[in-house]
Amino acid sequence: MTLPGKNPFPLPSESIVAPSLLSVDFARAGEQITEVLAAGAQILHVDIMDGHFVPNLSMGPPVVDKLRKFTSAPLDVHLMVTDPGFFIEPFAKAGADSLNFHIEACGNGDLGQIDEAKQLIQKIRDLDLGVGITLKPKTPATSIDEVIDLVDFVLVMTVEPGFGGQSFMGDMIPKMQELRGKMRSDQRLEVDGGINAETAKICRNAGADIFVAGNSIFAAPDPAAVTKEILAAVN
Repeated sequence: MTLPGKNPFPLPSESIVAPSLLSVDFARAGEQITEVLAAGAQILHVDIMDGHFVPNLSMGPPVVDKLRKFTSAPLDVHLMVTDPGFFIEPFAKAGADSLNFHIEACGNGDLGQIDEAKQLIQKIRDLDLGVGITLKPKTPATSIDEVIDLVDFVLVMTVEPGFGGQSFMGDMIPKMQELRGKMRSDQRLEVDGGINAETAKICRNAGADIFVAGNSIFAAPDPAAVTKEILAAVN
């Protein structure tokens, strides 16, 4: 299968704000997406939940397909699912530019955790997409030591995944610092959960350079203004 791919990593060296569409007002999604992109957001973060790996359901490939037709902005699809391998091709076909999956979702079948993670990374690479690996708060940085060199970015969850609007977990800062110390300069460190201008600056000082923000942006009266505030805080 040949798919058009445009890996959004690496991007220019400045820090990146990636609004999370989990929190967008879907009745005004086009309007809000246009606003945050005009304000300087560079990537749209798309949270995919299967109601099993995390206790919530969100959107599927048809929504990503509609987003792809609406905008040329990079779509980073975050697979919070029990079987990430099942979802890779459907979201690639729908128009994702990058896919990231959880290390905790690996190793439940015939393959061990690291072997399955390597297989998933290669599957995403074969589709010419950006690839990331994600860690829940309780998962240690060392869990991805054998695959960290193979990805474009690592995503550190600073809340328990599954719901928007949670408070930032400051005890994730040492994990960010540890991971940043293991990563090359061309790799990105992404954070997701409770991100606003204040917490984004803390994470930037710990080595993060992609900031996923949902509720703080889309629940605000002026999403564009908050996007600009976060960008100013991290650049």
